[in-house]
Amino acid sequence: MFYLDLCCEFEPHANFFLILLQQILPTMKLFYSLITMLCFHSICISIWGQTAKPSSTGLFDSDTVLKITLSGDLRDLMNDRVDNPQNHPVTIPYTEGNGKDHSINAQAKTRGHFRRTMGNCTYPPLLLQFAKDDPVLSSIFREQDKLKLVMPCMGDEYVIREWLVYRIYNLVTPKSFRARLVSVELYDTKKKKSASPIYGILLEEDRQMATRNDDVLIKLPLRPEQTDSIAFLNMAVFEYLIGNTDWSVQYQNIKLVARDSTAVPVTVPYDFDHAGLVSPPYAKPAEELLMKSVRDRRYRGYCMQNMERFDPVIALYNKLKPDIYKLYTDCTLLDEKYVKATIKYLDDFYGTINDPAKLKKEFGYPCDKKGTGNVVIKGLKSGVPSEE
Repeated sequence: MFYLDLCCEFEPHANFFLILLQQILPTMKLFYSLITMLCFHSICISIWGQTAKPSSTGLFDSDTVLKITLSGDLRDLMNDRVDNPQNHPVTIPYTEGNGKDHSINAQAKTRGHFRRTMGNCTYPPLLLQFAKDDPVLSSIFREQDKLKLVMPCMGDEYVIREWLVYRIYNLVTPKSFRARLVSVELYDTKKKKSASPIYGILLEEDRQMATRNDDVLIKLPLRPEQTDSIAFLNMAVFEYLIGNTDWSVQYQNIKLVARDSTAVPVTVPYDFDHAGLVSPPYAKPAEELLMKSVRDRRYRGYCMQNMERFDPVIALYNKLKPDIYKLYTDCTLLDEKYVKATIKYLDDFYGTINDPAKLKKEFGYPCDKKGTGNVVIKGLKSGVPSEE
């Protein structure tokens, strides 16, 4: 009907259109056939050549405790605490929330300083490196090349406390290390024996953290004043909040990221086991600071006479206050006594930042030439150097 109507409307050109349609119609049929075949072929490929579907969630997309097993010759791994430890093959079976079982291959080695030294801790911290094979690519570890696994040094409770400190800073800024609490079952394949599950923390790798924020890692010997001032103040006040003095931009427990090598770097803190909010038995302040306990707070930013520069920082922490408290009041893994002590510790922080006189006294401390506010920590001299 289409071509008859067309011919009637354009009668002078009827023969032309008839010839044109006669030539086009076979081509259109061939084109349709090709499309049909390609679509069918693509369906066949997706059905028969399909690889395992990746996990719907990533490692750091959930706050639930992930249960994993670390399987291998664990005695050799845990005892390899020399300066240059070797990689040891391990497998990591785990079960997703939907009940699907996975088992992935990895290499593991000990890391750190104090916590790696034989005799200081029950378990050394580990560095996991994943093979890029199908089991990994279809697992929640698909975005990871390397991960730090924080193991309990002197009790599970301190691991849980440090995990919550990482989560506090996640509230402050996305330029922070994400952490996932895991329950780790240790299975020694040589002894064919399992140990009772322990808590650990899987920490986001440095480059992944930078890439997630569209940044690159910067490795330059910079002073705090040479970093992004707003980000630094947010970070320095956070360190004050948690009672951590074991850091310095120049030497330890701070990573620098920036948009590119010419941009002003942003400070990103990590390693909080010496914080007052964690307070493991081995944690002590650096001798140079002349402090008695890690529960004592000491603001360790640089000298700043104008207290108004802290106004946006104080506003941010006041805004985050309900969420910070909620981390502790809602955590069923903490004992009630610790929760009560932590709420009081946080109350003291908020009492300070919202009192102009107390604020000036505490945050103006680096301007005191007779104090220890300008001491640069290079590593704790108490025999407990910080972890890397």
